Amino acid sequence: MGFKLVFKAKLDWFFSKKETEAYTKSHSISIAGKAVLNVSAAKAFKGDPALYNPEDLLLSSVVSCHMMSYLYLCSQNGIDVVSYTDEAEAALEVLEDGSGRFTAIKLFPEVCISNKEKMEEALSLHKKANQLCFIANSCNFPILHFPTCEVVN
Repeated sequence: MGFKLVFKAKLDWFFSKKETEAYTKSHSISIAGKAVLNVSAAKAFKGDPALYNPEDLLLSSVVSCHMMSYLYLCSQNGIDVVSYTDEAEAALEVLEDGSGRFTAIKLFPEVCISNKEKMEEALSLHKKANQLCFIANSCNFPILHFPTCEVVN
């Protein structure tokens, strides 16, 4: 039987009118016991480009959750991962009425393993990692995988 967890975040925003916009889009998000995360809208939406934006955070959540699910599966299958990198990208569609949505996320994981005989299995585990990933299971758009794998000694 499964279980449920509750995650909490506190958002703080204060009025700060600027000349070029009605309201600043910058705000902070606090999670108990963690550093405050300063967030804004994406630059395209007149946000502060120096701060993270919700789109950055969604993409980061997907790529991070996929990696953790993948490493879990590798540990369960005797695959020794030496390194894992990913340069993921997300496609956002903005409609004429100002609404929008993500249409896809592409992951490009580059995995280095130490056991050559496990290379095919290492590549195949990305599909199962996507099935385990909490964040991927919460998305209503495709998450595509283009993994590579190499062996290092």
